[in-house]
Amino acid sequence: MPFTLLDIIAFLCFVTCWIGYTWFARVKAKNTNCIARCLHQHRIHWMNELMTRDIRVGEAALLANLERNIAFFASTTLLVLAGVLTLFAQVERLEAVIGSIPYADFPNHAAIQLKLGVLAFIFVMSFFQFTWSMRQYGFLNVMIGAAPYDQLGTDENLRAYAKEMAVVQDQAAHSYNYGLRSYYFSIAAMCWFFHPILFMVASLFVVYTLYDREFRSRAVKAITSAQEYLRIDQENKLGQKH
Repeated sequence: MPFTLLDIIAFLCFVTCWIGYTWFARVKAKNTNCIARCLHQHRIHWMNELMTRDIRVGEAALLANLERNIAFFASTTLLVLAGVLTLFAQVERLEAVIGSIPYADFPNHAAIQLKLGVLAFIFVMSFFQFTWSMRQYGFLNVMIGAAPYDQLGTDENLRAYAKEMAVVQDQAAHSYNYGLRSYYFSIAAMCWFFHPILFMVASLFVVYTLYDREFRSRAVKAITSAQEYLRIDQENKLGQKH
């Protein structure tokens, strides 16, 4: 058997951390200020403001910048995946490298191949997420191109249309976030080559890092405060129009 009991426990810990944190973040975001929740409100405000602008060159430039970032990660993921697949032909050399590291787990030919397979699967899933995010931003561009001009910003149907545009943008951002999250967990998966205990520690550290950045970082506090200012501004504008 290529894997020991400790390897199996470490892998189950890794899967639990990844799936568990994804579920936790999605549920907690419904009633707690975090990057995903606050940025969703900003996107709604952005799309509402967009409807009141006849010329939307600025929006096109901002969306193009977002798409460039995602395209960079998508192309980089292919290069990383090619590198991981190349390692399948260098398993013996990889065994020698791991075996020369102090305190590293004893390298096993079949186990290394399976670990490389897990790593390749992670980057394949990451590529799917990035490309799906790019496609959804393309859908958003079409919706913006079709969006009519609402000078006063009081048409309820167009406000509902703006909210749906924000939903599409939100889903594109979620896919981008899932792709980035795959990169974080791939670092934990690389620790498995050295020792399963290090693999478990790295998995838990990734979860802590993600939670800290998405729920407790200074960026979250700043975005939350800015959200309140936008809400007051929106209420003032609606009061003036009525």
